[in-house]
Amino acid sequence: MLSHGLTDNGLCWSRVARALEADFDIVMLDARGHGTSSPSPEWAQYNPGRDIAEVIEALGLQTPIVMGHSIGALATASLAADYPHLVSKVILEDPPFVPVADQSIRLERKEKFRLQVAQFQALSDAEVKQMGKETSPDWHDDEFPAWTLGKRQVDKEAMPLELPIWQTLMAMISKPTLLIYGETARGGLVTNQVAAEAMRINPHVRAIQIQEAGHNIRRENFLCFLAEVREFLMENKET
Repeated sequence: MLSHGLTDNGLCWSRVARALEADFDIVMLDARGHGTSSPSPEWAQYNPGRDIAEVIEALGLQTPIVMGHSIGALATASLAADYPHLVSKVILEDPPFVPVADQSIRLERKEKFRLQVAQFQALSDAEVKQMGKETSPDWHDDEFPAWTLGKRQVDKEAMPLELPIWQTLMAMISKPTLLIYGETARGGLVTNQVAAEAMRINPHVRAIQIQEAGHNIRRENFLCFLAEVREFLMENKET
């Protein structure tokens, strides 16, 4: 079960899905406010982990492995913390494990996000794709179609105003968890200190840093990301 990051959609996992589909059944979600899912909720206490839980139950999935990127990783952590009976393993790709910001800063960030979405949606698909290639020249060409589509679909209200305290979530996870993070110098959010704190908080957590990658680890160092994920997935896998 794969959960994407802010402004992406479920199809943004396609390259990973193709690499794993011989060994696993893959479900790629569109989060609320993204892709073809419902618009962003208006209520402040919305819990995206609950959405994932409802999908798992509706599809009749039996304790799937769950993986998420960025905000999707935070949603995945929320799922694992609140609904431990629904998951077997957890993979978090550079979640926003950051200090809680003042409300004024959060409001400013949300307004900047609205403006960014408006900018994306005022451009043509070709212009959005070109922007992506200019800012991320090392990404594989296969990444850009879904990435471009996601920018056209995202709701301007999709950015959450408040984030849960990540330490609280991590302390509640009772299943094997792989935290994958990149280099902060390349835009990664998780620092070495945060990764160490996550492992100190919860002995179920293993943290792996991927070099030559920032926030979009699977897009910037696909082979290393896939190797770590595959090793974790195959551990104790029933045959």
